[in-house]
Amino acid sequence: MEYKVLYRKYRPSNFESIYGQEYTVEILKNSIKNNKISHAYIFTGPRGTGKTSTAKIFAKAINCLDSNNGEPCGKCVNCLNTNENPDIIEIDAASNNGVDEIREIINNVKVTPTYSKYKVYIIDEVHMLSKQAYNALLLTLEEPPGHVVFILATTDIQNVPITILSRCQRLDFKPITTEKIFERLKYVCEQEQINASDEALKEIAIISNGGLRDALSVLDQLSGENKAIDIEDIYKNFGIVSTKKIDELYENFNNDNIQGVLNLLNEFNDSGTSYSIFVEKFIKKLENVAIELKNNYDLEQFNKIYNLIFDLNNCLTVANINVNPYILIEMTILKYLTNTNIKKEQNISREIKNNSLESEKIISREIKSEEKIEEIPEIKENKEILEETEDINEEFIDNVENIRVNNCFVEATKDYKIEIAKDWLETIEYMQENFKNIYSLTIDSEIVLASPKYAVIKVKNNSTAMLINKELATIEDIFLEFMNKEYKFVCLSEEKWNEQTELFKNNKKNGIIYEYIDEISDVPKVEQTEVEKLANEIFSEDVITYE
Repeated sequence: MEYKVLYRKYRPSNFESIYGQEYTVEILKNSIKNNKISHAYIFTGPRGTGKTSTAKIFAKAINCLDSNNGEPCGKCVNCLNTNENPDIIEIDAASNNGVDEIREIINNVKVTPTYSKYKVYIIDEVHMLSKQAYNALLLTLEEPPGHVVFILATTDIQNVPITILSRCQRLDFKPITTEKIFERLKYVCEQEQINASDEALKEIAIISNGGLRDALSVLDQLSGENKAIDIEDIYKNFGIVSTKKIDELYENFNNDNIQGVLNLLNEFNDSGTSYSIFVEKFIKKLENVAIELKNNYDLEQFNKIYNLIFDLNNCLTVANINVNPYILIEMTILKYLTNTNIKKEQNISREIKNNSLESEKIISREIKSEEKIEEIPEIKENKEILEETEDINEEFIDNVENIRVNNCFVEATKDYKIEIAKDWLETIEYMQENFKNIYSLTIDSEIVLASPKYAVIKVKNNSTAMLINKELATIEDIFLEFMNKEYKFVCLSEEKWNEQTELFKNNKKNGIIYEYIDEISDVPKVEQTEVEKLANEIFSEDVITYE
């Protein structure tokens, strides 16, 4: 008997056997039950998630002579002959993407089905069609004959023209969960009598990245050796690094063990470990660590891990095939293991000048890194103090936001906005080479308002805006140094910016005039804490003056 690869042998034959797409399946079954079949659908989602299989099942179901609750019966002549049915036409747009192929479809849609209720056109990888092909398809897709149904499938919905999308009912196929893939692999192993450990199957489910077809292909490849499959087979054959090794790497990193980090990276490189899989796993480890640090209010270490995650992710996007990516990864990790005491000293005065409430963190850093103080009184460094500090910081930032936006509106003009927006883009490029941590925050930002001394930066979400606002002093120093212009910035999320523009319009309509507000006098005064008093005693006035 001819051997069938596992992903073909276990391809779904009805809606019930489709894994991980319950919502989409329910929509399609309901449309069949209620006889509300759309003339055109577009299925979008990652590869191997069941788009083409679902399209074939849907084509079978709408032509079934005895469907039950939306499911094809699998017994009638139409169901049994689905694969040879001339009324179900499957086209691969990757290799048939020209206008001539689409014109052939247009000519054939007018012909009634041979013996089915619907003539179904399944166009896979539709995003590969040429512009001329899209234009040729457009009119037919909008008003096809009643006996025609189009099902378009794509892994890249962004490249499908909006004119096509607007004429289709869109259904999104999500990545299949690791648990669902593991369940299916377990079932296949039982049916095929494949001896594989649960640990190995779980690793296959993880590396398949949400695609069941890829997972079955990996299992098929490993089962060909006719021996028990264990976790080591996965590591050896697919360039995957074990969780144990990832934990070991983090321990060396956390202990500033430079040689230990280098040894492990060399081991990964020499063994052919996929750098992308390794980085993704390490980022996942760092994410779990960062959450724990945040919960324990270790904000300094949290920021370090946070910045490392951004830099490692950047390695994945800038890695060049002509350069060993491990060199970039190695340099990125080593950057966070070098001695940064000098940099900390330079930043002390800036942090204290910006907000004296940050001095608690400065003290802990200085005591740890410089070891200049033998004994200090016990500082109440617990959750209550940190929660109070964070609340006051947020209130301080909110006040600064409102005041600076107000002051920017006083003399804002279109010309200033154009000028500063251009300067801002150049500054972001400069920060890419010299201030990578701030660059990662500001890369998608834009100037939306500017006056002679103030400018408003806009980003998409509020969390990024808050992080940028905590770095305003550094950003202003960079802008002054690079552009030779002294400006005060403030960053708003898209939502907050929309609120401010609406407020400005209403105030202008009601004749309210914007006037300058003093930043210092309008921020609520807060009594010094014990920590702040201690900071003033430790750091003399000449130390905390930033130049």
